[in-house]
Amino acid sequence: MGAATITAYVKSAKHKPICESLRKSIDAALPKATSRIWHAIPVWFIGENPVVGFSAKPAGVTLLFWNGQEFGEPGLEAVGKFHAAQVKYTDEAAIDSKLLNRWLKKAKADVWDLAGERKKAVAKKSGR
Repeated sequence: MGAATITAYVKSAKHKPICESLRKSIDAALPKATSRIWHAIPVWFIGENPVVGFSAKPAGVTLLFWNGQEFGEPGLEAVGKFHAAQVKYTDEAAIDSKLLNRWLKKAKADVWDLAGERKKAVAKKSGR
């Protein structure tokens, strides 16, 4: 189900070539990851944890790494209050495949335990 839904997302995206390129690179780098539409965007998971996803908007495509701030990599911009970092693309030619593959390798090896954090928050809220 996930792959078909992501295919539909990519086909309908304004920046289809960027989305296709990112999807191909992510699928190749994370062959054991599961993917699905999550919060309206394509996301790849290792176990229960999201590791990478992208969002196509009229101005371009944002590639998000849930643990990207921990990578210590130039080119990734911190976003949000947790560990996420992103990069924005407005042209497929701007995708540096060596850099992207390095980030994807780190995403596979350095997974933020979001699922575990959620379980702790629920337990704390319920007083367990």
